[in-house]
Amino acid sequence: MPLRPYMSHELIGLPWQYLLLGLALCLMLSALGFKRVVYFVSLGYAASIAAQAIVFPLLYRDTLRGFVLVQSGLLLAYGLRLGTFLTLREQTPSFQNEQAENAARSAKASGLMKAGIWVSVSVLYALMFLPALLTMSAQARGLALPSVPAGVALMVVGLGLEASADWQKSRFKKHNPSRFCDVGLYRMVRFPNYFSEMLFWLGVWISAISAYRSLSCWVLGGAGLLCIELVMLGSGRRLELKQSQHYGSNAAYDAYARRVPILFPLLPIYSLRNLKVSLG
Repeated sequence: MPLRPYMSHELIGLPWQYLLLGLALCLMLSALGFKRVVYFVSLGYAASIAAQAIVFPLLYRDTLRGFVLVQSGLLLAYGLRLGTFLTLREQTPSFQNEQAENAARSAKASGLMKAGIWVSVSVLYALMFLPALLTMSAQARGLALPSVPAGVALMVVGLGLEASADWQKSRFKKHNPSRFCDVGLYRMVRFPNYFSEMLFWLGVWISAISAYRSLSCWVLGGAGLLCIELVMLGSGRRLELKQSQHYGSNAAYDAYARRVPILFPLLPIYSLRNLKVSLG
């Protein structure tokens, strides 16, 4: 009879040893950032999510099924898609200026600063994945998980929208490298990729609501969600300032920015410039 991977934590609800394993994986893969700081939050991010989406389903392979299995597949698809997109984007001519800026920032970063970012993002990636780990653990213990289908549905929508937004912008920039993107999903919201990512991770968290069986589960799972949502808000604010600097004298961009919501479709918020609470 195979050894059940959940025996040691059946009574507390939180698979601490697997959470620590996830952190170790994230630390190992996020170390890419020591080569170039931006890799902490780009390729290291994608690789950390993909690795956890491979290792943990293998550990729970004897009990993994249904929507929990689908959830694991979506997380793997998320990591692989993001990693592929980022790798291909580095090779595009329109991204070369940003590449040079990233390289300059990396050269200025101290070893202590890099270490701080490395540990911080690794903890974040492990906590972001924690809800999925909890659903696998709860399923292995035979618990009912009615929240998983709703969360998976949001994940599917978020992943689909983010992939579409990245494809639309890449295709547009290939032919219009010096113009802001205002086609497809970018007609509805200025940063649809950020909105989609927020939606995806909200779905991951919602999927595990019926698996949060202790205060530590709620606190750690909620911390991961809160941090990534704040990171996306901070990223949106940073990109808004960058675009304003780049396109600020363009009347067409000014009209676009006044007409199209910045981050949330249909919600009349057109700027994050004065946002006080964010990360990143």
